[in-house]
Amino acid sequence: MAEPATLTIRGFHIHRGWLDRAAQAAVLDDLRGVIAAAPLVHPVTAGGRAMSVRMTAAGRLGWVSDTKGYRYQPNQPGGAPWPPIPESILSIWRALGPGRAPDCCLINFYGAGARMGLHQDRDEGDFSFPVISLSLGDEGLFRMGNVERGGKTESIWLSSGDVVVMGGAARLAHHGVDRIRFGSSTLLPRGGRVNVTLRAVAP
Repeated sequence: MAEPATLTIRGFHIHRGWLDRAAQAAVLDDLRGVIAAAPLVHPVTAGGRAMSVRMTAAGRLGWVSDTKGYRYQPNQPGGAPWPPIPESILSIWRALGPGRAPDCCLINFYGAGARMGLHQDRDEGDFSFPVISLSLGDEGLFRMGNVERGGKTESIWLSSGDVVVMGGAARLAHHGVDRIRFGSSTLLPRGGRVNVTLRAVAP
């Protein structure tokens, strides 16, 4: 595999083409197993509004959102434990992250018209660990902002196989996905974008 190019924007380290097509397909196959054990759902915000993305998780903890708020918990909303994080995804963390294992692998599926508003990842117990994000499928317009809400932002299209490391100055920066270039990839037969984020939750 060719050496991937790395860009740094506002402290976000963007590794272009970290996974080649074969590796992307292998991760996707593993994710299908996760989704069979923990189906994708449309979560709602604390205010009761349904999100446009569908979500599930793997690992010791999963992130959930409902009218009770945002939190990590050891079981799916139905009570079953979350499935384990696939080895194909853990290998990305080991290559780019800290020595300890991640507690959570959050999986978001973006269909046509789905987006994710600017937000911070701040439900974890120790912000010294990065959040590592993998894109699969259709391109997504990733927006990077500031730690404080507001101000200027920058955006970049993320392609299938790209990996973003959000640590250091970027760990608490606002970020989001404005839109999906639906049909820009053939990885998912019916189109759409899968975003996988690895997180160390416990201090």
